[in-house]
Amino acid sequence: MALTIDDRIAITDLINLHGHLTDRGDFDGLAALFAADVTYDVSALGGGVLAGLAAIREAALTLADRNPVAHHVTNIVLRETADGQVHALSKGLGIMADGSVGSVTYEDTVERTAAGWRVTHRIVRPRRTPLRE
Repeated sequence: MALTIDDRIAITDLINLHGHLTDRGDFDGLAALFAADVTYDVSALGGGVLAGLAAIREAALTLADRNPVAHHVTNIVLRETADGQVHALSKGLGIMADGSVGSVTYEDTVERTAAGWRVTHRIVRPRRTPLRE
């Protein structure tokens, strides 16, 4: 079944919700974004592969002042797969307390659940090298 406009809006809103929840420390609210058993892969950032919402919360609290003060998501591209999942590719910008900025790419698998669309798998890849010829 093809994604409807309503599905696309719901999934885009879902991905945009990440920064709002994270920046205000609303870890309970992450259940509106991620499946309870989400796999959250931050190994490219040195954080390993996190399993579940509690692990995401613990990792964020462990980072403490090393967390960005603002997360911004942009450039969301959705692609439906044959099995009904959606692969979402987006860019993230993290603003640190000192004003420095980091860039990442989010690679998400989004699935329709009984509670609505949820991210079931996320890979976070930092962008650290400028484009060169």
